[in-house]
Amino acid sequence: MSLRRSVLFCRSARLPFLRRAGAGWRLLLLTALLGGAASARPVAIGGVKQSAALDSRQFAGGEALAVWTLPRLGVAVRNDPQDLRLQLTRNQVTRELRFSPQTGWRAVGFTLNTKLPLPELAGGSLFVPLQALTALGVTVTADAPDLLDFAAPTQVPLETLPPSPTTPATGNPGTGTPSPATGSPAGVTPLPVSPTTTPPATTPPTSTPSVPTFTPVASLGTVRVSRALHRTVEVQRVVLELNVTDSRLTPFTVTREAAGLTVTLPGVSAAPVTQKLESGDQLSVQPTATGAAVRLGTGGGRSEIFTLDNPARVVIDTTTYTDTRVPPPINPDSLAPGVTYRQQGKLHLLSFDPAQYQTRVVSAPAGRTSGVADLVRSVGGVAGVNGGYFDPASSLPVDLVATGGLMTAGSLEKRATLGVTAQGDTLFGYPRPRYVLSGTDSLGAPFSVTVNSVRARSAPDLLTAFVGDGRSSVGADGLTTLYAAPGSATVLRALTGPVTPPAGTLSFTFDPARYPQLPRSAGAPLTVSLNWRADAPWDGAVDALSAGPLLLQGGRVVLDPVREGFNTSASIWRPTRQVAFGTLGGQPTIAYLEHGSPETFAAALAGAGLRDAVRLDSGSSATAYVTGGYADLGGYLNTVWSRSVPNALVLVPRPGTAAAKK
Repeated sequence: MSLRRSVLFCRSARLPFLRRAGAGWRLLLLTALLGGAASARPVAIGGVKQSAALDSRQFAGGEALAVWTLPRLGVAVRNDPQDLRLQLTRNQVTRELRFSPQTGWRAVGFTLNTKLPLPELAGGSLFVPLQALTALGVTVTADAPDLLDFAAPTQVPLETLPPSPTTPATGNPGTGTPSPATGSPAGVTPLPVSPTTTPPATTPPTSTPSVPTFTPVASLGTVRVSRALHRTVEVQRVVLELNVTDSRLTPFTVTREAAGLTVTLPGVSAAPVTQKLESGDQLSVQPTATGAAVRLGTGGGRSEIFTLDNPARVVIDTTTYTDTRVPPPINPDSLAPGVTYRQQGKLHLLSFDPAQYQTRVVSAPAGRTSGVADLVRSVGGVAGVNGGYFDPASSLPVDLVATGGLMTAGSLEKRATLGVTAQGDTLFGYPRPRYVLSGTDSLGAPFSVTVNSVRARSAPDLLTAFVGDGRSSVGADGLTTLYAAPGSATVLRALTGPVTPPAGTLSFTFDPARYPQLPRSAGAPLTVSLNWRADAPWDGAVDALSAGPLLLQGGRVVLDPVREGFNTSASIWRPTRQVAFGTLGGQPTIAYLEHGSPETFAAALAGAGLRDAVRLDSGSSATAYVTGGYADLGGYLNTVWSRSVPNALVLVPRPGTAAAKK
């Protein structure tokens, strides 16, 4: 099989779509003609009980299995009601059963000594009698009233059998026409289309077929439809199967419309068919004077079209976000390289290759909040999780936030903190950072002064620091404000009275009478440093964010709400949606728990093998987002929308890596 164009493939649950008109079989979906769900038995393979979708069905002719399930028993199939093939190879000996409405059952490679019941149609799936499988040589290891167990095959066929060749066959052909029946959808089933088919009166063609004025180069023989619902994202695949091997022999054009699309297939013969799909979309196949036109009315959604060969197929993948009130889920098959998703019960984990990604603290403008996805996109990140606690009224953080070496929110100096070094290493601990101003005074005496607080509001008895946002005013009459930068050796500007520092500018405000050693003019010597007041690794931290509590350290649960000042009887400790940031196997990891207490969360993380982890703001703030998703919608681990937040931890590609070039 070859792929003409690389696009997103969806692992979708298979649903039926079958309709055939004429002397053979006639089935209309959603029309109950015959029953067939009584006395079904669970199916096991090699002693392992299978899902209920594989259960047997009981019909007038006896017990039967759906054709689409037979490859699991080692049987290769052609799932076509006009040309059914069942083939079993054991010990290099191949036996085959074929069925068509015209000839009935035929055996190839052995003699069929008994008359077999006819296949049945139920709920859009084609079923074959159990007697046919045993005649073929499929081994039944247990035939109990409550279980039908088959021997496990040595190999599972992966390819669909081609149309039946003109091979001599033996056996007792069945006679008559199988009668349709209804039942539960179970798998992908084909929509045969032939030029001689006349559609049922209940779904007439939308127009009278034109008389072909061309020599067909191919015919549209089968249409297959599958559909899966991932939370509220619907993924539908329509496959147009042609009777040639190379899709280059059947070039096509696509016309996109507001509510769907039309695929025009010049030189392709087809019968007129109109069908409402399980998704509610309308599919119609119409012959034209020059070929065939297939219209898919989607009513919205995003469609991708590509081709496959052997046999030639045109594939239409349509993704529809059906309910924007619910966050779209992640698509594990579309994660960026170096991103790994794991799930253990209600615990979800996203891990990131540290060689490709590093963590950053990303903030919305001061006093504002933003969605986590917007914060991720603002820096070209691949994923993110909401950050620390904040005051909903002012949207300001209530604990430490540092970005690029600038402390934009002061520390409570008691709660667990996550830090990131310039090299991208992740730190966990309890730092108590403070700005320190040092230098020599006007008399040449050295000095070192620790800043009291990080905030815009100044006070005559305090030395305050503030990183400007371009809107907030600092200073007051009689107070001096210095503009400086971490690591700088001189004062950039010295001002008196109320001033508004430019965005990103670090300022210090003080009363000269209280701090006479500090300079009061631009160009004066002054060294600004950020003292983390923690273990040595923290000296290299450039980003940091406090939240808490610390859940794990060295793989052990280390919850200590008393140390960190958490009231365990308050709502902050209630069972709810939980998020954390930690490390798993040396990889930065975002963790999301669907519901539980901090104790439950810590135990789950330890059980999953995380080494260190700190809880972030949880409950209504809990958001874990990753790019990609179905139709590039992005994906969320959280199943309900959360409120916007002032900051987030974002995984960004390391410069110079393949991830950074995308």
